[in-house]
Amino acid sequence: MRWFAVALILINGALWLYGDKLGPKPVAVVTERQALPRVADLKPLSPEVEPEAARDDVTLAEGEATQPAVDVEAPPEREAVPLSFCVQLGWFDSEQSARQAYRSLGRPGTDYDVAEEERELAPLHWVIIPPQPEDRALDLFRDLQQRGIDSYLVTRGENKNAISLGLFESRQAAENVLAEKKRQNLNAILANFPRNQLSYALVFEDQLVPDSGAVGAAETDYRENFDMVEIRRCEGVATRSENP
Repeated sequence: MRWFAVALILINGALWLYGDKLGPKPVAVVTERQALPRVADLKPLSPEVEPEAARDDVTLAEGEATQPAVDVEAPPEREAVPLSFCVQLGWFDSEQSARQAYRSLGRPGTDYDVAEEERELAPLHWVIIPPQPEDRALDLFRDLQQRGIDSYLVTRGENKNAISLGLFESRQAAENVLAEKKRQNLNAILANFPRNQLSYALVFEDQLVPDSGAVGAAETDYRENFDMVEIRRCEGVATRSENP
């Protein structure tokens, strides 16, 4: 028992000497009287400790700004290709005059032809005495001739046995003659006299560049010398080659 009591005494002495070192550390408690640090005393983060992502963004932006500009070459322009255009010029009184005109133009193109066409012209103004039975028409015609009135007896066509008193291009001139004949107690009227004319046109092919103004320029030049000018794309119908 005596040894047991001595052991307890030794153990209690050891706990009293080393108890603070072996136990948990005391926790500091902020009391109401202690003051918190002010905002002005807080130190900002140093620029050296920037986030890694921010440094990467700055590096990427700088890299984009320093990339050299790349020159983009414009595509080469297409070379203008001339196409075949059919040119028709008129009008001529004969084939020979059409061929002479082709030579005077410097023989443009490679082939040419002379086209014949019957054209309807503006009608003339006709002062006539309407058709009547043949015997009466002959008697009236002889009477007009004896009176010295210029007249002509129509002997064929739909106006057979009519008496012509004059053909006029001017309507005013025809109306003046009509008024005069009525004062002479003649049963005259004013009618249209249809007429056609056989004409000739020069046709040839020429190489022109479309959409370049060449077609319009050629048309303007031709209109200074010809009444009829037509320039259009050829549709595969070749002209007859003639040797000027």
